[in-house]
Amino acid sequence: MASEKSNATQWMERIAGSGALAKIEAEIKKGGGFSASGAIGSSTTMVAGAFWMKLKSPVLLVTAHLDDADEACEELRGMGCEAVVLPAMEVAPGETSVSIDLLAARLGLVKRFSRREGEQCVIVAAIQSLMQAVPDAAKLDGMLKEFRAGDRIRQSELVKWLDDVGYKRVESLELPGEYAVRGGIVDVFPSGGTPARMDFFGDEIDSIHEIDLDSMGSDRKLERIELAGATVEAVRSDEGSVLMTQYLPAGCVGIISELLEVQEQGRSYYERVADARGIFATHAVFAGMQKHCAAVVDVNHYGAGAFPDRMLDVPVSALPTFAESTPEAFEDLTVLARQLEVFIACQSEGEVARTRELVGELVKDDTAKARIHCEHRYVHRGFVWDASATNGSFALVPHQELFHRYQVRRRVRSTGGGVNRALDNFIDLKPGDYVVHRDHGIARFAGLRAMSEKEGGGGDEFLTLEFAGGAKLHVPASKIELVQKYIGGFRGQPELSSLGGKRWKHQKEKVTEAVRDLAEDMLRLQAERDSRPGIRYPADTTWQKEFEAEFGYEETEDQVSAIAAVKADMGNVTPMDRLICGDVGFGKTEVAMRAAFKAVEFGKQVAVLVPTTVLAEQHERTFRERFADYPFRVESLSRFKTGKEQNTILEAVGQGQVDIVIGTHRLLSADVKFSDLGMVVIDEEQRFGVEHKQRLLSFRATADVLTLSATPIPRTLHMALLGLRDISSLTTPPVDRRAIVTEVISPDRRRIAQALQRELAREGQVYYVHNRVNDIQSVADDVLQMAPDARVIVGHGQMSARELEQVMLKFVRHQADILVSTTIIESGLDIPNANTMIVNNAHAFGLSELHQLRGRVGRSKHRAYCYLVLPKDRTISEVATKRLRALEAFSMLGAGFKIAL
Repeated sequence: MASEKSNATQWMERIAGSGALAKIEAEIKKGGGFSASGAIGSSTTMVAGAFWMKLKSPVLLVTAHLDDADEACEELRGMGCEAVVLPAMEVAPGETSVSIDLLAARLGLVKRFSRREGEQCVIVAAIQSLMQAVPDAAKLDGMLKEFRAGDRIRQSELVKWLDDVGYKRVESLELPGEYAVRGGIVDVFPSGGTPARMDFFGDEIDSIHEIDLDSMGSDRKLERIELAGATVEAVRSDEGSVLMTQYLPAGCVGIISELLEVQEQGRSYYERVADARGIFATHAVFAGMQKHCAAVVDVNHYGAGAFPDRMLDVPVSALPTFAESTPEAFEDLTVLARQLEVFIACQSEGEVARTRELVGELVKDDTAKARIHCEHRYVHRGFVWDASATNGSFALVPHQELFHRYQVRRRVRSTGGGVNRALDNFIDLKPGDYVVHRDHGIARFAGLRAMSEKEGGGGDEFLTLEFAGGAKLHVPASKIELVQKYIGGFRGQPELSSLGGKRWKHQKEKVTEAVRDLAEDMLRLQAERDSRPGIRYPADTTWQKEFEAEFGYEETEDQVSAIAAVKADMGNVTPMDRLICGDVGFGKTEVAMRAAFKAVEFGKQVAVLVPTTVLAEQHERTFRERFADYPFRVESLSRFKTGKEQNTILEAVGQGQVDIVIGTHRLLSADVKFSDLGMVVIDEEQRFGVEHKQRLLSFRATADVLTLSATPIPRTLHMALLGLRDISSLTTPPVDRRAIVTEVISPDRRRIAQALQRELAREGQVYYVHNRVNDIQSVADDVLQMAPDARVIVGHGQMSARELEQVMLKFVRHQADILVSTTIIESGLDIPNANTMIVNNAHAFGLSELHQLRGRVGRSKHRAYCYLVLPKDRTISEVATKRLRALEAFSMLGAGFKIAL
């Protein structure tokens, strides 16, 4: 294979030096507008980047979709271009606040260009973001406020302004867009910036310091802090609102990618927005571009451009389709490399190393091998450049297209985020909380105070506990280990114990007896485990390191420690029994996949047990994509497979021809025989019944067991917390993950229609959960009336396996906008584009079930919304009310652990 030393931007240099770009440059110098035919894959983005690299001229690249803008920006930055995205505001008609982080990014970019700072860059913008108005220079100052030490401002004025512009007041900072007040101190977490503490002395800011979110202590001193904020009325007001094109740098070149698609998306967006204040039509945006750009070019896949009298050709063509199997795909790659040079763009160094290894093994033609280059670059979609030319032609092949791994997304760069301290915050006691005293039972916490010598306290601090009959007990703070927060269900308030009574003593004795029985079962199981030596896996191999390096995201600190703990368990002789407790979307599956890879590379089989057919299907796709580069076979057993297919898979499992088998409770059937089972992964253990758990206990005696759960059952969680089972907790949210806005609402059609419009306006998808099959179609018809332009589909468990599979695939591929379904989506669907959920008759669901449902949204950088709709004319029970209040209260990142507690 060719040397990689000078290939970092070789294809960009070839585009920049091509005759096609020289012609485009000549037309740009003439000014005005012209069209270019030839837009395949990411070719238009690369042309924009090459133009910027060659002339260092500012470029505005306009895309049809919000995701296209993000992809293009990521590609350009990877090529060394200075690129920024103009974000769109995600506001539904009637809303009174905007997303502070999106607004801050948007206003920050406007301010940057209004000051003529950093003008030499590529501005990437979806048509929707350009249609949204930005404030003029006079208005901008009121929306971006700068505070310095020594500034005179009343603390109350600052707090009022923060409230007015959408910041949320909290007890302790965790996320961007929050602020906290304690005495003369105001803590604030600006979006995209550093959390800061402003210390007031009277009506003056005495000092500003950065905050360490782990300790909440003041860190280094800051000169200033800039805060952004505005109301919808201020942003959307026609007065003082202008087009973003007014701020474009001098000499900027406008490039429109796929004009017809841009026009269609702009028209659709304008029609969906009921309140058009502050929204410009598409033709106004194009007019603004022609006025403020040195030249405008629209690049189209087909020849139909806006300027038929001035047409150029961009020399691009489509990549060939690569075969599904890896050996055949590399045969196709060999054929391509015999014709022209091939650049394979990989998203990580692990992918680069593994792809080079496969090229060395599978490409037998030395001439072709020398023309294949692997690079650590992100490219969304590939293309062939100037294939007819003898010099300078090449094929750009993204790793995901070669291996058909379209679900794996690129790494995202951190823009600053919060630290989650779910457990610490939950255990903090507040007056009125119920507590348990080890010796005296259940009491109500009345407060913490210092007691004087006259009161018998000697000036020390005491916890005051109130028992039945108003009896009070003062517990010295030095003996706080005697008291812990009461963790109970939602069956009403616990009965207070009588101070000095015998009832608590009898309860403890009954529990002690039950614990003794449980301990006996556990000791028997532990003795059996200890008497049978487990599998001792070796240290990480090169393949293991490459597999882990191919992960499409940055690992969180908790993931790193959990993975290390799992590997340590697998390196011990005793079989592993570990619980991975982490909220939905926090990376439990990746921990399991790395453990599974270690097992199958050592020649062992892995069984992945999941509660639903949909989750089995999702895991099969995820595992296959992650394991695509390696010679391991992944299969699944579910009702999506025919009886004949299941029998074939079972036979292969028994003969050791399947390395990883994923399935529902079907895996626990007596006819499932493994050749050499080494590991069992149990996803969402709380969803399995008692008879299934008895079979799972038999696994624990012989194989490594890894249990994954967002809301573990009380017994599992308690055993883990007591140290009877190993536990790893994932509490750190992934980069760019935001808390899900959760609201309990009445069945207001206008409110629901607004929520649907907001999601559809940002090109997202919606889950509409209705858990009754008999009238689900009429509910879907009603949804269609509220969103007449949407593509609505229905899915439920009584459909045939093939029909349900088609419905799910259609939604996954964004061939539908709204999925009206029963709770079959509760586990399994991982669709970052779906970020609004509406749960009908939410009072009828369990707490864990609601939390799992809510976890289907909020899996991307977009703000997610979950609406829990109550029935119109029906009394809600006290238990259901508490359940919904808990879900609404615990909507922060990492809330699953709090809900489990």
